[in-house]
Amino acid sequence: MKAFFCALALVLPTALQAETVPVATAAGEVQAPLTPAKTVALDMAAIDTLDALDVAIIGRPDIAPPAYLSETLASVPTVGTLFEPDFEALAALAPDLIVAGGRSQAQVQPLSQIAPTLDMTIGGADLLNETTARIDAYAAIYDRTDAGTALKAELDADLAAARDAITGKGKAMIILTNGGKISAYGANSRFGWLHSALDLPEAYPGLVVENHGEAVSFEFVAEANPDWLLVIDRGAAVGQGGEAAAATLDNPLIAGTTAGKTGQIVYLDGSAMYLAGGGFHSVTGTLEQLTAAFGGAGS
Repeated sequence: MKAFFCALALVLPTALQAETVPVATAAGEVQAPLTPAKTVALDMAAIDTLDALDVAIIGRPDIAPPAYLSETLASVPTVGTLFEPDFEALAALAPDLIVAGGRSQAQVQPLSQIAPTLDMTIGGADLLNETTARIDAYAAIYDRTDAGTALKAELDADLAAARDAITGKGKAMIILTNGGKISAYGANSRFGWLHSALDLPEAYPGLVVENHGEAVSFEFVAEANPDWLLVIDRGAAVGQGGEAAAATLDNPLIAGTTAGKTGQIVYLDGSAMYLAGGGFHSVTGTLEQLTAAFGGAGS
């Protein structure tokens, strides 16, 4: 591996001499290459937003993407997984820029020995602001200011519509299913923006903040008695087999909640939420799902 990186050092000065533009990243403001010709993206949220800006990539992680990205990514070569990039395959592509983050965040420094690498991790608690910041950054890098402005306007409109639809419709609980297990997410969690950005009351405030949520039982959900259950199927999102979310929640305890009795169990696009959270398509698609679901319910 050491010899591999030494060889790479011979070609890096060309990239370093490129014109740059200052952009905000998860690591603070950095100088990014301006209008890079060849980009590899290893973070699904980044791929999502780059696609929305009509920026093509030459390499991506080996994982089934959300359905809305399947056609775009079908012919893009894979360069390792979300967690473990294939450094040699990636170097062979000779990218001008690598966009990492999220599950590949720990690889940012090693990747920077191949090409300038941005840490575009999106945390979750302040997801919408980070989504907007990433749109601004990519728009600056790829000289797509007008397109970035249009995306932000669309996001703001979807957000306003979702807030209007949700107002006065009761309390919700976010549930992630994983096979037969379930966990709940609160307002400060990775999915908490559904509460904080939409003013959607929590059915059970104070849930423990864990990356995979607070493990809970069906009895716990029944006692919290949410008016709405917002469900993310992790197993389906990552392509695992096993019990699907609807089957997991098909029991008398869930059926006895207000959400169960009124048909207010919303199965969100799990792949978009779990794999590409913070991407433009992911956020706007989720907002549109919520607007349709809540808007169709009586107040």
